[in-house]
Amino acid sequence: MRRSVGGCVGLLALQLMVGAAAAADVIPRYQPVPPAPAYGVAVLAPPYWTGFYLGINGGGGWGRSQWDGVDTFAVSGGLIGGTIGYNWQLGPRWGWVLGVEGDVDWSGIGGTTTVLCPLGCQTRNHWLATARGRVGFAWDWVLPYVTAGLAAGDISAATVALPGGSTTATGWTAGAGVEFGVWRHVSVKAEYLFETLSSFNCGFNCGLAAGGNVSFYANVFRGGLNVRF
Repeated sequence: MRRSVGGCVGLLALQLMVGAAAAADVIPRYQPVPPAPAYGVAVLAPPYWTGFYLGINGGGGWGRSQWDGVDTFAVSGGLIGGTIGYNWQLGPRWGWVLGVEGDVDWSGIGGTTTVLCPLGCQTRNHWLATARGRVGFAWDWVLPYVTAGLAAGDISAATVALPGGSTTATGWTAGAGVEFGVWRHVSVKAEYLFETLSSFNCGFNCGLAAGGNVSFYANVFRGGLNVRF
């Protein structure tokens, strides 16, 4: 009787072992879940700065205007306008950023002198525009950069009792700035630009000798907000 019970128990144990082995072949082994990426890596890819953008900017300008044979005097005023550009970032998080940018601003920069001009000689600038290249180096969402290119704008010269004159002049600009990403598609910037425009011959219309020129340059400090696409 004992031998029969022992044989049954042994047979049952053998069947259980065979069934467990078969189940192990059918049920796939547990595959560990890969670790989650480090915080911030997914947010920063693709490169933050690559793409087109539109923006607004505003600030102030301070500079000088020269009337040949009369005086060189200070000019100043505010400006506000729009920006368009494109950036290409060479690294996923850190790396060089190459770009092109253009802007057009309304300008209230102007000044007046009474030196050798008792009734007042005035220079005004009503608009400024630039077309520039930009080169920077990005640290995640921080982009310091340098920039240079072409400048254009108007120079208006006037004095009492004379017709005065105005022209659209071209020149050059150079400067530097820093831009900060504040959201995935929004950044803010602060920059400085030196902008100089070629002089124009106002002559007798401005009470100057024949060939008398009027010139203008400004140091522009401004902030801006860009939305990228």
